[in-house]
Amino acid sequence: MSAFSNLLIPAVLFFALGFIARLIKSDLRFPPDLAKILSIYLLVSIGLHGGVELANADLGAALAAVIWALVLGFLLPIIAFGLLLAMRRVEPLDAAAIAAHYGSVSAGTFLTAIAFLSSQGIDYERYPLIMLAVMESPAIVVGLLLASWSRGRAAKASASRSEDTGRGQGHLGDILREAFTNGSVVLLIGSMLIGAIANPTAMESLHPFTTDIFMGMLCLFLLEMGLEAGRRFGDFRRVGLALGAFGLVMPLIGGVIGVLVGHLMLGFGVGGTTLVGVLSASASYIAVPPAMRLAVPEANPSFYLTLSLGVTFPFNVVVGIPIYYQMALLLVGKA
Repeated sequence: MSAFSNLLIPAVLFFALGFIARLIKSDLRFPPDLAKILSIYLLVSIGLHGGVELANADLGAALAAVIWALVLGFLLPIIAFGLLLAMRRVEPLDAAAIAAHYGSVSAGTFLTAIAFLSSQGIDYERYPLIMLAVMESPAIVVGLLLASWSRGRAAKASASRSEDTGRGQGHLGDILREAFTNGSVVLLIGSMLIGAIANPTAMESLHPFTTDIFMGMLCLFLLEMGLEAGRRFGDFRRVGLALGAFGLVMPLIGGVIGVLVGHLMLGFGVGGTTLVGVLSASASYIAVPPAMRLAVPEANPSFYLTLSLGVTFPFNVVVGIPIYYQMALLLVGKA
């Protein structure tokens, strides 16, 4: 019952409200630009939180955690993208957007894992908190790179316009520049740098903006995304079974990789190793959806939101976290 209660948080319920409102054909609608404003706010707030964590850390000791957070943030979406393409059930742009979610992290799942460890009386290293902040951006960048590659492939295949085809075949440097200068990435990385270098006293004045209203703004954003997911739910039902299987298998793959990295590469104990496994197994439903909504509007939100929030999130909360904990216990116990 307690595991089920973890699903009964306002953000999840507002997503469900929007989804149901669209299915019953309610006239509930958002003003056209409000979703974009909410996306910008969430990216800035998450970036500032991550910057504060970096500023308070011993950067020398945290360097290995940061490096492996970057490795996981780049590797996991590539694995997810390959699996999705192999399934042949979604278009490459949809696969790119979904993959970005599975390379990023879920703060809600992470906090649930901390509560789980606390209930077991298990201590944990604090460096996974830094990894939580760092792993957001690489996955978004990889998602944008994969989306650019997918657009280029489509343009080359269609060859409808030589100009578009040439742009689709652009050099890697052009694609990287497009990815790193994308507004979502600039907001997230820039906000993180501001949070890291700003005067701590001055940052305290932002507490109401970054903390007090965050969950309320997240609820509004997920309400709008629930409306959008409900509008396009028919598309998800068409490939739902295969995607649902992906939403269960990919977290297990990520969890195994994360547990191995946490113990073998970072030398964490049971608690820290479990948290790295949870980070690698989780799928973002906060930072990546607004980024993909802005940068890859062609992708279907019903796919990536229903997968991350409707399949992987409850799976991790109810089943996944205990599995990753047992993995960590077994691995650390053998060391």
